Amino acid sequence: MIVGMSSLESKAKAFLALHRPGDPAVLPTVWDAWSAKVAVDAGFSALTLGSHPVADSIGRTDGEGMTFAELLTRVRQITEAVEVPVSVDIESGYGLEPAQLIEGLLEAGAVGLNIEDTVHSEGKRLRSPQEHADLVHGLRQFADAAGVHVVVNARTDLFLRQDGDEADRVDRAIERLRLAATAGADVLFPAGAQGDAVVRRLTGELPLPISMVGLPDKSDKAQLADQGVARISFGPFLQRSLTAEIERLLARWK
Repeated sequence: MIVGMSSLESKAKAFLALHRPGDPAVLPTVWDAWSAKVAVDAGFSALTLGSHPVADSIGRTDGEGMTFAELLTRVRQITEAVEVPVSVDIESGYGLEPAQLIEGLLEAGAVGLNIEDTVHSEGKRLRSPQEHADLVHGLRQFADAAGVHVVVNARTDLFLRQDGDEADRVDRAIERLRLAATAGADVLFPAGAQGDAVVRRLTGELPLPISMVGLPDKSDKAQLADQGVARISFGPFLQRSLTAEIERLLARWK
């Protein structure tokens, strides 16, 4: 039985309230209890777990090279170390049913998730727009049944994959994400979208707050805010920046 539902629901509501277009929440992407505590001690009020940095931290590969159980072990370690809301990148769902995904996340203390439309366990095929929306709907249904409004960040990889004709790629991404919004998503994530005009069109035409990845050492929060972005995370790039600094320090001792 999942305990502490009222506490998780309070965290979920607080987490959702952080998503303000034009005043984006910065949600550092962490991978273990240490990085989570560093981010919270630095003053951040919510965190994301990225699949890539978590996988790297346990010697696995991104793209569902780790199991959902391995991911949940990390989630529990983090939620036991910090009190802030935590959202988890569950990639394409590890081939599991929505009920299994929601139950696992809630038991581990998470109140949010990213779900993408690249199916890693099936040759990295791209889900159809309706198929992805149906998965989002299933996640929403089971979260609601559990009594926690898990914040669902529906991601499309159209821009990352550069699937299809570039001329109508933004149109196709908007179609996908609108379906996900109707299905019960709270936030929409056009991963890899670039260019001021593209981002402004996405934030202007989509009906929900938009999530984007920022480069921790290069991106500008004020610019993303001006573009209407509501949520900024770092994907694998915070860990990569830290890796470069570790390499610099270690090079002094060779």
